[in-house]
Amino acid sequence: MERKIVQPKLQNKIVLFDKKELGAWLIMLPSILLFLFFIWIPLLSNISLSFYDTIGYTKHSFVGLEKYREVLADPIFLKALVNTAKYTFWSVIIGFAIPIILALLLSEVIHLKGFFRTALYFPNIVPGLAAVIMWKFLMDPDPSGVLNSILNSGSISPLPWLNSQALVIPLIVLTMTWKGAGATTLIYLAVLQSIDNTYYEVARLEGASVWQRIRFLTLPYLLPTIRMLFILQIISVAKVFYEPLVMTGGGPNYASISLLQLIYHYIFKMGDVSKAAALGVIVAIILFTLTAIYLRISKKSS
Repeated sequence: MERKIVQPKLQNKIVLFDKKELGAWLIMLPSILLFLFFIWIPLLSNISLSFYDTIGYTKHSFVGLEKYREVLADPIFLKALVNTAKYTFWSVIIGFAIPIILALLLSEVIHLKGFFRTALYFPNIVPGLAAVIMWKFLMDPDPSGVLNSILNSGSISPLPWLNSQALVIPLIVLTMTWKGAGATTLIYLAVLQSIDNTYYEVARLEGASVWQRIRFLTLPYLLPTIRMLFILQIISVAKVFYEPLVMTGGGPNYASISLLQLIYHYIFKMGDVSKAAALGVIVAIILFTLTAIYLRISKKSS
């Protein structure tokens, strides 16, 4: 009598799609489609445009890397690249340490802490364009400008403010710092409040000074957050656009023009869409590189 050979059933099946995940995918689907429509399709279209000579937004003839060579040979591009580096430098000098100092001071405040938090965060509520216009009005280089009128009342000669090639980028960064320092301060303050106060009490009993407590207790706790926000600030400042556009128009003599503002210049003043697309790809490569550095640092610190 023949025996039937029964094949053993596979216990571990390869599941390509779990029905239990269907609900999650349906919830994410609108966001995925919007991300595809507003991010990836324009990005790929921009890369494609950078390899063509265009009439308006219509591709005319394939030119390869010619537009990239034109951008790299443009003296204004070099100025915009150097200016973007200057924005980054001054944002570190002016804007990076201020939120840390404010958070340390605010953590020591006993009375009216809520009021000071609100006061620090208030500039973040002001629309960015309104804040830029306000500071442009305050720093009017005319002798009748607000700040120059205050200087005149103290018998001090008026300053050129935004008309000065040496002062224009630090002043724009100062405006950006006023606008964004409050939110960063509250992030640092949240980290400071998570530190167990017992450590500070023990340090006081051991005779540690204020500086020693900050150096050996506070800063080590803040270091991961400082590292993360440092990279994020560099990435954010590399995308500066509307501040110099509104306050100076990129002047004086292109002293404040940024890379993103140069893209605007290529499109709306020169009408060269493919050249703007090539510069957009270059800026994207710079930002992707900075993001990769940020992710690598975050991975090491985690």
